[in-house]
Amino acid sequence: MKRELSPRQLDESLGALKARFEKNLGRHPGLVWAKVQARLEAKPDKLWSLAEMERTGGEPDVVGQDKKSGEFVFMDCSEQSPKGRVGFCYDRTALESRKEHKPKNCVLDAAADMGVEVLTEEEYFALQKLGEFDAKSSSWLRTPAEIRELGGAIYGDRRYNRVFIGHNGAESYYSGRGFRGSVKV
Repeated sequence: MKRELSPRQLDESLGALKARFEKNLGRHPGLVWAKVQARLEAKPDKLWSLAEMERTGGEPDVVGQDKKSGEFVFMDCSEQSPKGRVGFCYDRTALESRKEHKPKNCVLDAAADMGVEVLTEEEYFALQKLGEFDAKSSSWLRTPAEIRELGGAIYGDRRYNRVFIGHNGAESYYSGRGFRGSVKV
């Protein structure tokens, strides 16, 4: 798979990211767009992943900077779980276990194809401090091995002004559940 953007796609992607950055300054206080853009231009593979997040409805935005590496952290900031990534079960094992009514893909494969990481429970809680996300949807989260080994997977959502973490069998899939990703640049 070609992971490159054409010059036009590059300009469109940078333009969309800059506009969202400037519109949502509260998500990244103290950060400067010029530094973010310079980092993005130096890492075209990461910009391709962000364009994939955008294409699938994730509305990626900078949510912080890694204190150790200095990398800028982008996460899907769409109000609801990204529409282009719903209806997936959790992983390849779960997908292959379904005998009937298989979903079109699984979360871990889709994330790998996009070059993004599925949010952890901790990252999901941090994102929810920046706004109200998944009030009508839910998002699969990176599931700890001990839960996955027992056949489960976890997801997060916001209901009743509170963030909840729930669980389902990893082979489950729902039209209102997708996944949120992150990319460090």
